[in-house]
Amino acid sequence: MEFTEKRVDGEYKYKGLIVNVRMDKAELFNGHIVKREVVEHPGGVTVLPIDDEGNCYMVEQFRYPMGKMMLEAPAGKLEYGEEPRYSAERELSEETGFTAGQLIEMGTYSTSPGISTEVLHMYLALDLKPGKTHPDDDEYLNIKKMPLTQLVDMVMSGEIDDGKTIVAVLKAEKYLKNQSK
Repeated sequence: MEFTEKRVDGEYKYKGLIVNVRMDKAELFNGHIVKREVVEHPGGVTVLPIDDEGNCYMVEQFRYPMGKMMLEAPAGKLEYGEEPRYSAERELSEETGFTAGQLIEMGTYSTSPGISTEVLHMYLALDLKPGKTHPDDDEYLNIKKMPLTQLVDMVMSGEIDDGKTIVAVLKAEKYLKNQSK
């Protein structure tokens, strides 16, 4: 049985630079009406760049909502209507300076489906060619070169707690293991 819900009404409570927030009324499969808060987000991309020696190029940045520096795979939001592959190429170049000879799609990831429409498109970047970084004006990053094996250990120990990075690291490890068979 599918327990679908149908939006019957709603209003925007906030319209922001990146997200909009609505309060909806939804009809449950049994006819009851419930309230649902929805954060509309344009989505984004995550790119895990890995060189020929198995090193990943990560970014470390202060994340204001979390109140701390975080180690993450390079990432960014989609502009409305933007193709995810183009966004992935842009974010890789901006944050690490690299371009990729191969940009491999690793699927999508719903970040918080209970409240948000945000979907991240994940990519593995291989055959890296160096260049100059050019982050956004309000973006301050440290680039960290780390072996993929170390990142997997950091994910499994809980040292890395960023969802998109966890998923990208584990998917990349699995993809590369399957390619070497």
